[in-house]
Amino acid sequence: MRKRISVDHLQVGMYLQEMCGSWMDHPFWRSRFKIENPQDIKSIRASSIREVWIDTSKGLDVEDGQAMEQAEVEIEVEQVLISAISESVVIERVDIAQELERAAKICLQAKQAVTSMFNEARMGKALDAADAMPLVEEISNSVLRNPGALISLARLKTKDDYTYMHSVAVCALMVALARQLGLDAAQIRQAGMAGLLHDIGKMMISLDILNKPGRLTDGEFDTVKSHPAEGYQLLLEAKGVDEVTLDVCLHHHEKVDGSGYPDGLVDHEITIFAKMGAVCDVYDAITSNRPYKSGWDPAESLRKMAEWSKGHFDPMIFQAFVKSVGIYPIGSLVRLESGRIGVVIDQTEKSLLTPKVKVFYSTKSNLRIPPEVLDLSSNVVRDKIIAREDPDKWHFVDLNELWGGVTLW
Repeated sequence: MRKRISVDHLQVGMYLQEMCGSWMDHPFWRSRFKIENPQDIKSIRASSIREVWIDTSKGLDVEDGQAMEQAEVEIEVEQVLISAISESVVIERVDIAQELERAAKICLQAKQAVTSMFNEARMGKALDAADAMPLVEEISNSVLRNPGALISLARLKTKDDYTYMHSVAVCALMVALARQLGLDAAQIRQAGMAGLLHDIGKMMISLDILNKPGRLTDGEFDTVKSHPAEGYQLLLEAKGVDEVTLDVCLHHHEKVDGSGYPDGLVDHEITIFAKMGAVCDVYDAITSNRPYKSGWDPAESLRKMAEWSKGHFDPMIFQAFVKSVGIYPIGSLVRLESGRIGVVIDQTEKSLLTPKVKVFYSTKSNLRIPPEVLDLSSNVVRDKIIAREDPDKWHFVDLNELWGGVTLW
């Protein structure tokens, strides 16, 4: 049985099933193992991870009253996500099919531009924010036409491209979130620039550490955690970098409960832009393939973040983020009431619960079926989503092609 417990209740002999936090919050390359070394417990408690999942069928249990069981957590998560459904800003968008081709070109151009910009920073050349503004404008314009197109394509980065395309993705996510929050045009551009440059400090970290496929040593983990401060120093020496970008670079790993880094700020001490950066950074990190871990399904990622939201994220910012990407973001695998399985291909203006879905598999016949696009917000469509599906269970090798139809790399 899975139970969620405080790290204070961890014991040697427990089977650790999952950390309740982003992969970058702890030094372990895996999160499923039996705890046999007391030092592992100390490392977990020394990190910003405050809760974990244990599997009591594979290791020791906890005392009564020290854990939340799966059903309780599911109810809690549903409440967090449901709170995001109402009062979302209705944003007109062009059809995603129209935007995907343009977004794919922007992604390729952005990858080249950010790679060059970051490599120059690695070699000690001072940045000029003005050089990056045209790229931010291109990304912003695509997001304003249809946020799902570029955001979803940027998620398909390769492990080798992660650091560069992560910056592009966070830029796009910040723009979409800023728009959802009702910020003005100048603030939206500031949010985009901050997203693009938030991880510039990773250029000061060895590629051997950034791309390491296994567990980081404590020293390596401390080195990775230095990137906000390193980036802040780089940006102080750059031209035209505003206070918002500096702030997001330095504080995008802060958490509202004070367990973040580098300054351990608490809720009221963290600016709205830094809180936005924290949400966008984590979402893209956990949905992307990394050298040491495959990305999670977008809808599952939101549910994980909802589990962590009490101490990690500002509730208002997280709810706005869910509204900006959808309860079922593009690329999410879902099961419909009819027994068909499909992939979300776009959002609709009517409700976060009624996206457009391309169905392609029947669970009743256990066979592929001709793909068909259903607008679940339409009055003529009687089907509805009843569950998320785990892509790892089904092994649909063409899942990305089904929703995107665009080849990036």
